[in-house]
Amino acid sequence: MTHDSSLAVVILAAGLSTRFKSATPKVLHSLGGKPLLEYSLELATALTDAPPILVVGPETETEIRAWLGERAQLVVQSNRLGTGHAVMQAQAALEGRARHVLVLYGDMPLLQRGTLQALHERATATDAAITMMTVTRDDPQGFGRIVRDASGQISAIVEQAEATPEIAAIRELNVGIYTFNAAFLWMHLPQLQPSPRKGEYYLTDLVGMAAAERLPIESLQTSDPLETLGINTRVELALAAKTLQRRINEHWMLEGVTFQDPETCYLDSTVTIGRDTVILPNTHLRGKTTVGASCEIGPNSVIEDCTIGNRCRVTASVLEEAVMEEGSNIGPFGHLRKGARLCRGAHMGNFGEMKNSTLGPGAKMGHFSYLGDAIVGADANIGAGTITCNFDGKRKHPTTIGEGAFIGSDTMLVAPVEIGAGARTGAGSVVTHDVPPDSVAYGVPARVREKKDQES
Repeated sequence: MTHDSSLAVVILAAGLSTRFKSATPKVLHSLGGKPLLEYSLELATALTDAPPILVVGPETETEIRAWLGERAQLVVQSNRLGTGHAVMQAQAALEGRARHVLVLYGDMPLLQRGTLQALHERATATDAAITMMTVTRDDPQGFGRIVRDASGQISAIVEQAEATPEIAAIRELNVGIYTFNAAFLWMHLPQLQPSPRKGEYYLTDLVGMAAAERLPIESLQTSDPLETLGINTRVELALAAKTLQRRINEHWMLEGVTFQDPETCYLDSTVTIGRDTVILPNTHLRGKTTVGASCEIGPNSVIEDCTIGNRCRVTASVLEEAVMEEGSNIGPFGHLRKGARLCRGAHMGNFGEMKNSTLGPGAKMGHFSYLGDAIVGADANIGAGTITCNFDGKRKHPTTIGEGAFIGSDTMLVAPVEIGAGARTGAGSVVTHDVPPDSVAYGVPARVREKKDQES
């Protein structure tokens, strides 16, 4: 999408969102791993380099500002007197900045870049006073009706609250997305009058003004009715989530990823996947997760903010802020917590857990074990039931296990402790002191009993 410095964007997000029944502003509710408002901000950024103007209400200003940072200029609409009044609040910040002004909403996450680009190109080519988006669908969702004259030209938009039964039956709807000729907008915006029934100032009345002055009005009808779905309830949020998920999964299938059952795979829009990877049912990929090529992920796995290399396998496991290097595997029923790393070719089996620990290249941790604040060397073997006792009630302590070490089943490693390269511990040992390389320790507490080089 090309950037146009002659375009300014206003995003309207001042609604009270009472139907959401939430303490969180509606536009900050998550969809596909991002707040609803993020989608409109991304569209604005794709169209123009100029920071958008975001119109919010006083109740949500503080929370939205804290999330937003410097990505947009915030304008507060203290009295909610309609869409026209909302854009009036932005006039001082926008007037004289651009040739065209695009009006978007903070609760339309399914709107696609190509559609907005087509709208903008039509506005630029025709230089119409107003270029507006319309949609035809059975559910009006509260949108105004498009009224056309005998020649098919748009003559007016009638808001649902003001519509007669005849006009209410019209199914071509105004979705509230416009590209205005800026000179027309700033000249006519102050001329808006409050509506008779609700006392609000509607942007839609500008269409009637343009028609009365015989100024050109252009329209673009979207082919996908769901694209302009406004999110007013959690029911609509769920519908949007399903639609967005279908788009995301189809995108990755077209990029060479296999989904055994796309309907049961849930990916955030921020996830990336390599070719020839297979995603099995009931898999959740969240946040900034990256999955390499030729992997097998799932079934029944939840992976969030992780980096997974090529040719990895994750079976029925939970991973959070962890790293799996090429050829490593986990599961079933494994848990990688924050800071865990499986190095190249490492294996972690069923009912294992790692936190802030590294399992070295080729190392194996078969089952029923916990590693916390530990570093395990290459080709080491962690026996079933091994536990690093890393927390003394006040502080965390490290455990180091050398290359080729063999940790016997049910070993308790009381940190801080170091097991040398090639060392072994006997089953059921409680290791409270360091074990030298190439030695054998066992017992409670464990003592070094022999050196490997002494064995006959």
